[in-house]
Amino acid sequence: MIVPILKIGKNLIISIQIPLTDQQARQFQREVLEEVARTEAFGIIIDITAMDVVDSYMARILSETAIDVQLMGARAVIVGIRPEVAVTLVQMGRGLGDVATALNLEQGLAKLEKMDARKGAGHGS
Repeated sequence: MIVPILKIGKNLIISIQIPLTDQQARQFQREVLEEVARTEAFGIIIDITAMDVVDSYMARILSETAIDVQLMGARAVIVGIRPEVAVTLVQMGRGLGDVATALNLEQGLAKLEKMDARKGAGHGS
């Protein structure tokens, strides 16, 4: 595995700790999707706190991965976007669209719990 994927309860936690080449980013995406299918995870959190730089390709991979996970029936939250990364993404015109984000892992887990509660109440998609 290019990036460690931890299962906590019914969620997967993925923390990107090193810069990824384009090839590694694609491998990361494949591995995340395979792990969601294998574990039947409810949701995933992609933690990018350790990433000082997110180029347009990596931003696209993150966004696509979150959307792919949602198409598979799971939920996705990207956490730990640094202020300088947020500014750069906006300047490049590469916002993350409708992808859920949170400040940190704790808030990301809380967001997944709220999504789960809504799904349980019949309000989720």
